[in-house]
Order: sequence, then C-alpha cells, then structure tokens
Amino acid sequence: MDQQLTVVYEDNHLLVVLKRPNQLTQSDQTGDSDLLSEARAYIEEKYQKPGKAYLGLVHRMDRPVSGLIVFARTSKAAARLSEQVRTHEMYREYVCVAEGEPAQRFRLTDYLKKDEEANMVRVIPGYLKAEGKLAILNGVCLRQIDGRSLCAIRLETGRAHQIRVQMAHSGHPLVGDHRYGHPEGKEQIALYGMRLTLTHPTTRERMVFMAPMPENPIFKPFERDLRGLMNTWPKIGE
Repeated sequence: MDQQLTVVYEDNHLLVVLKRPNQLTQSDQTGDSDLLSEARAYIEEKYQKPGKAYLGLVHRMDRPVSGLIVFARTSKAAARLSEQVRTHEMYREYVCVAEGEPAQRFRLTDYLKKDEEANMVRVIPGYLKAEGKLAILNGVCLRQIDGRSLCAIRLETGRAHQIRVQMAHSGHPLVGDHRYGHPEGKEQIALYGMRLTLTHPTTRERMVFMAPMPENPIFKPFERDLRGLMNTWPKIGE
C-alpha cells in the first residue's frame, strides 16, 4: 500500500483523496506516477481485490495543482457522479493567490481553446466560440496583502487549465503559475482544491469534504483566513 496516498473519505461507493502537486490525475505517455493508479493499488491491497479493481475517474485536476478528487468505486456511482459534474450539482471549490486586486466578487465567462500539441489553453473571442468551449467560474476575494489576493473560486465548468487561464486573462495571474503569467522562478502554483461538495450516489446525502491546510508557502501570509475557511466557507456565485 502506498503510504503517500492521503485518503479523506471512503465507503463502498466513493473514494475521496488528496492529489499531490505535480502528480498526474491519470496516466499519460510520460509514464510518471498518477493518482488513479495509486488509488486503485490502495483499493486492491486494502480489500485484497483479485485482478484490477474498478475505480472510475469523475473529474480531473491540472498536474501542478493539488487538492481533493473523488473517484467512484462502482460504475453506477461513476455515472451518477458524472451527471452531478454535468449539471453543476457537484461543487469543486479552490483557493488561490492571484496577482493584483480582483473585485470582491467576480464571475468570469470566456471561451477557451486548447492547443493539444503545446498543451496550452487560450481565451478566444466570442465570435469564434464555435471553435472553443464555454468556461465559467465564480470567485470571492477574501484578503489582499502586498499586491496579492487570496480568492475562493467555484467552477461551473471543468475545462483544462480553466482557473489559471481565466484569471490570467482577467489581469490577475496566479502566483507560481509558470505556464500562464509567471514564466520565471520555481514556486509551486498557488492553486488548491480545498472543498468538494457532492450528493452521495446511493444515499442521496449531501456531503462536504475539506482538505487540510495547503502546505504551499505562498499561502502562508493568508493562514488566518484559510483557517477561517475551514469553519465558514463563503457563498460563491449564489
């Protein structure tokens, strides 16, 4: 069993885990370690599953980003959780540190187009929207210190690099994002999937999961605000 895997919650239908920064969500051509394979190995060893245990991927997270991810342990759970993603019933909420001073409350609506070869995403004008995908997020600016802002963000859509691209396009790139806005330096991106809300696929209970405090030092000046979020999460986009 991989002791690095941080399990936040598990039952016969769900497995909620904490993705590490710079870890793939699922395997790719690089052959690097990925969270899905690690979580599957955990299930196989803990429950002594013969053969390859089922574990359904419901949503993804960019490689540099850390935070909460839910996997489905049955195909029925996978279908129901995927439907929650589609209908926005599942809330994926992040904290980030952005450059500048965004509005206290903001909503970003853009059309994004991905260059698969370069693995880059850009905002395209509305008249080209047929070539891209609609991306919507809502955010709240919680604190501003020394020209940087702590924001809480809820995704309405789940596009590749979405928060990073939309925040950079709005003039507030994320600190430590070397692909969008911060090409120099070695800081870890200041984006963390801190809160996940979903409806249990069988009991229909509404469930809220909170990640532990982020270890990224960029968040350190905002520690008091982050601890406050553990108790009271702001209403975003409501």
